[in-house]
Amino acid sequence: MQTTYIETQQISFQDFKNQILADYKMGRISREMSYLGRREVLTGKAKFGIFGDGKELPQLAMAKVFRNGDFRSGYYRDQTFALAIDALSVESFFAQLYADTNVDREPASAGRQMNGHYATRSLNADGSWKNLMEQKNISSDISPTAGQMPRLLGLAQASKIYKSVSFEGSEKFSKEGNEIAFGTIGDASTAEGHFWETLNAACALQVPMIVSIWDDGYGISVPTKNQRAKADIAEMLSGFQRKEGENQGCEIIQVKAWDYPALLDAYARAENFARTESVPVVVHVIEVTQPQGHSTSGSHERYKNEERLTWEGEFDGLVKFKEWILNYSIEIEGKEEIIATTEELDAIEEEAKKWVKAGQKNAWDSYQKSITDLVQSILPLVENLKSQNSEIEKEITHFNKLVSKAKKDVFHMVRKSLLATRGTNSAERTQLMDKYNEIFEVEKDNYSSHLYSQSHWKAENVAEIKPIYSDASEEVDGRVVVRNNFDKIFDKYPQTLIFGEDAGNIGDVNQGLEGMQEKYGELRVADTGIREATILGQGIGMAMRGLRPIAEIQYLDYILYCLQGMSDDLATVQYRTKGGQKAPVIIRTRGHRLEGVWHSGSPMAGILNLSKGILVLVPRNLTIAAGFYNTMLKSDDPALIVECLNGYRLKEKQPDNIGEYTVPVGKIEVTKEGKDVTLVTYGSTWRIVMEAAAELEKLGINAEVIDVQSLIPFDIAQEISDSVKKTNRLVVIDEDVEGGTSAFILQQILEKQKAFRHLDSDPLTIAANNHRPAYASDGDYFSKPSVDDMVEKIYALFNETNPQKYPAIF
Repeated sequence: MQTTYIETQQISFQDFKNQILADYKMGRISREMSYLGRREVLTGKAKFGIFGDGKELPQLAMAKVFRNGDFRSGYYRDQTFALAIDALSVESFFAQLYADTNVDREPASAGRQMNGHYATRSLNADGSWKNLMEQKNISSDISPTAGQMPRLLGLAQASKIYKSVSFEGSEKFSKEGNEIAFGTIGDASTAEGHFWETLNAACALQVPMIVSIWDDGYGISVPTKNQRAKADIAEMLSGFQRKEGENQGCEIIQVKAWDYPALLDAYARAENFARTESVPVVVHVIEVTQPQGHSTSGSHERYKNEERLTWEGEFDGLVKFKEWILNYSIEIEGKEEIIATTEELDAIEEEAKKWVKAGQKNAWDSYQKSITDLVQSILPLVENLKSQNSEIEKEITHFNKLVSKAKKDVFHMVRKSLLATRGTNSAERTQLMDKYNEIFEVEKDNYSSHLYSQSHWKAENVAEIKPIYSDASEEVDGRVVVRNNFDKIFDKYPQTLIFGEDAGNIGDVNQGLEGMQEKYGELRVADTGIREATILGQGIGMAMRGLRPIAEIQYLDYILYCLQGMSDDLATVQYRTKGGQKAPVIIRTRGHRLEGVWHSGSPMAGILNLSKGILVLVPRNLTIAAGFYNTMLKSDDPALIVECLNGYRLKEKQPDNIGEYTVPVGKIEVTKEGKDVTLVTYGSTWRIVMEAAAELEKLGINAEVIDVQSLIPFDIAQEISDSVKKTNRLVVIDEDVEGGTSAFILQQILEKQKAFRHLDSDPLTIAANNHRPAYASDGDYFSKPSVDDMVEKIYALFNETNPQKYPAIF
């Protein structure tokens, strides 16, 4: 077991003195970064700034107990901590402020996130895992208030899992589960539900987690007394305090942000609880100051009175730290020893200013050179064109007058020049066009790469293994197929685990996990509380630490509770780190053709629009669903798999190679061939479409039915266009509201696949009414597309073109 900070602090006075002065210097460097960063924004060299000044001392203390293999999930105030663990340099701090897209200069996000959003790189260039036990780890920050908290739970729970689970390569992610997950949050953000849900779950699960609350008394301009039931969050949390002998609750430690020795003691105790006892700990850091206010968008003088501002000046952490150093003395062997003189500390402050200024200059020069190099490569080519059009001369003159040039200015000039010379065919224009295409590809990678995995393990690369059937293949309930497939998965992949409401003891509400907890244990097949946001968070955090979690959300409707985390966190992990981190979570849920306002099962349009970055897989039966699980466990993309709720009791033939076969993502299946009209659908609606197609056959209409199977990615081979080319008519049928998933599918087919060229009739969408379905079967019939609706509307297409052969029904 790793030792704790308490157990390793037997040092000489000289070493003690060196540590103190190193901390003071680090604190001063961080503060100067904040000061200079603000000036860079206000002088127009950066867009926006948000800084961690005032929080230097607690973050220095926290860094002392942060070990290799540990993880942090925090928010945008932790620059001192990032500096202290070598996850940030002065140069990379300013590179992020300037939005430098060079991943070597700005490794946290390659310019994709505003400053203050930190991350370490968990992946090698090829997308494979680094050895996370050889580095201190920061999971990529996000801005949404308290949004970092659910992920923190999963990062901490991974340590608990690793105490009992090992697999080939697991030594890269844990050493017998002795790692701690550290979280940070502003005091006002503790009013958010995500904070309470996460802390509640951590206290129930008993995971090694330390949450630091930076309490500066305000949420931007709103004082704490207006944020919570009580101004003192530690008092509010007192009911969470664990009792002696009970395996529930957490430890709560309150400490002042300016009291250096007390901070060291607080974090040493917190580490001891978390690392040795696997207990969650809350460190409530009070009397935090914010010398420059919330951000560069305003001044805190607007909402803090003179008394408060004076107090903040006196109790600034670095001011109090300096006082403590100057007042410290100890007698050793009859000789009085001090840490430093005023002159020595002043010299450290001057050195910090010079260090920060030099780092800022290096960052700015490197950033500017990338733009200067771009200008020098393109401007001569534009100037070669100016004789061909007078407008180009004006564009060049305007460009040269710009005091500060950005990439967008370069691209604007080039595109205006190409627009002005449209229709001409000169060698100069061709040369400019070729260069434009070259630099555009570079910027496309800088700003738009890694929304999905670009590694060898991306889902699209997983080879298809077809299901094998024989005379001995059994007809079983659909739930049995998925259950038996999970059995094979858990046996094959020890790093795989599943958790959710009713997922464990009763084997999920539809028995798709029947007997799995008994066979594989409560750790790998687990029940959770009713808390969807943190179920997802468990999945994200554990996936970031090399496990393969399947986070079960009981019904598709309940996805709305965790959609914020899916959209803001999971969907953007690879993108916001430019391939530096990944979290291949599989979200399991069930839906489609449900009955009732609260189980209508069709928030698909929202999921599609808000969760780009997550695969959305919609199998029509449980055999295909099982194949998708097998596919995704070979992939490093996150995915949502929506099982058909009304398919668990329907009979399916179980493949002989259960647990082995894979279903390719982004591939459609033609389930009925036809020549007159193409019907496109997915999920449980497919069964109704097949019924409608049979009815249409009786009316002389031969319909081709396509199950898309995968909404993201969508029909990679563009096979639907081939079907439309054959039938010349297209109908998209969906149980979602109008303009929802059907609109997405239509856009993909008509715009991306250019299928409009083959149409002899207007494309038709048949969707649900724009309200939640009413309860019971009659509610479903009148709320969502029925067989009758489909037959009548599709028949009307043929009535329009040949009313004699297809006379009107009504």
